Amino acid sequence: MTTLPGTLTDSELHILIDLVKETHGFDFSNYSKASLKRRLSRITTLKKVGFKELKEALANNPDFFRWFLNEVTVNVTEMFRDPSFYKALKSLVVPYLSEFKNIRVWSAGCSSGEEVYSLAILLNEAKLKVEPFIYGTDINTAMIEEAQRGIYNMRKIKSYAENYKSCELPGELTDHFNVMNDVASIKKELKQNTLFSTHNLVTNDAFNEFQVISCRNVFIYFEAELQEKILGLFYKSLCPNGFLCLGSKETIRFPEYKNKFKVISQKENIYQKVW
Repeated sequence: MTTLPGTLTDSELHILIDLVKETHGFDFSNYSKASLKRRLSRITTLKKVGFKELKEALANNPDFFRWFLNEVTVNVTEMFRDPSFYKALKSLVVPYLSEFKNIRVWSAGCSSGEEVYSLAILLNEAKLKVEPFIYGTDINTAMIEEAQRGIYNMRKIKSYAENYKSCELPGELTDHFNVMNDVASIKKELKQNTLFSTHNLVTNDAFNEFQVISCRNVFIYFEAELQEKILGLFYKSLCPNGFLCLGSKETIRFPEYKNKFKVISQKENIYQKVW
């Protein structure tokens, strides 16, 4: 009997997870089952398909899988999201960055690029002695392509203006964009020191040494085992005394790593690698 759209059993969820891993190389086995089930059920409702049709589409239709990946991964983002975090970053981390010979920043799970460009604006305004370079990575190719363009609807930019103001940065958010009619593109001087690429936190290894890693509101979608694995990846990727930034509901709670980081901001979950 075919499952009705909008409903998936636990066994069907595991079958789909195995299928996606075997067919497309994406391993969702340690993602939060509750979150994953909600998103898959939403997909069956949107497409008006049951489990059998969903399984066949994932196995045989590459275009459907690209759409599926965009729907099943979390792409909620905005510029200067949680202004108190950026204020803490500005006061507690940025003053120490010029002590490094290089400043490489990794925004992991960057979605459509708003956080990367927020960091670029913040660091540009800091007038650091060392020019920073920011890497943005995400599992979702479509999001990376959007981030690379750096072009956003003006409605979005206007909605981010209050966040920018709350960060107590000079001028207006639109000062950092070239505005043309109903779209805004990030200015060249901010874009030139960014690089976007696909990277899978589940399966890919470290690819550089970083002074700052920001991975905010991503851990909450992973089971504890995967959280610990990715924390190990970040530890390996950070230089001595480098900074790790997690989301408001995410902390370093694993005994192996608690003593390897010191708390810079308890409220904003900013940590520094100590050994």
